[in-house]
Amino acid sequence: MKKIIASFVVTGLLLSNPLVSNAALGDRTLKSGMTHVEVKQLQEVLKQKGYFTNKTTTTYFGTVTKSAVIKFQKSKGLTADGIVGVNTYKALGITKKTYKKASTNSSTTLINNAKKYLDVPYVWGGSTPKGFDCSGFLKYVFEESTDVNLPRTVAEIYKKGTKVSSPEVGDLVFFETYKPGASHAGIYIGDNQFIHSSSSKGVGISSMNNSYWSKRYLGAKTY
Repeated sequence: MKKIIASFVVTGLLLSNPLVSNAALGDRTLKSGMTHVEVKQLQEVLKQKGYFTNKTTTTYFGTVTKSAVIKFQKSKGLTADGIVGVNTYKALGITKKTYKKASTNSSTTLINNAKKYLDVPYVWGGSTPKGFDCSGFLKYVFEESTDVNLPRTVAEIYKKGTKVSSPEVGDLVFFETYKPGASHAGIYIGDNQFIHSSSSKGVGISSMNNSYWSKRYLGAKTY
């Protein structure tokens, strides 16, 4: 009899515990005191944007998370109440789809697709595997790999996205080359390297530490 009762208790806990549900960030309002897998997802996004500073993320929405949310809200001119609702999600650029794109698996897909076009020649105005210019390559790969529809020029792409203090795999890195402002960009692939279409070599991989690129680096953004 005790085993049967215990079985019902365990089953009840599993059915009522939100941590075992298939949660997607953006589904619910998050606030201090909550424990949910979406809190961990929120922390990961805030960490990527430079607001959540703890080394590890958890499912608990405590004072550190609230402080990070408030800092982000203030930076975006939102009501700084530490509650993550519709407006805060919008400012974060969070939907079910965008969080999925930011996941490791989706970033891997993006990089793998980009590498398929290594050695494709540079073509001014090119936006197909027959030949890419800088922004044409980025736009093509993002549309192939994600739901993100990037603008056609680097300058316009730079106006979009969210600035990050340091790039993670799948982020875009920007450079100032032949004119003031962002005029060249590539996809960060890790280990201080990025893949891009350059006028001299076509699609290839370069080091962020390269003397030419390091002097012209403007920053990174996530999309």
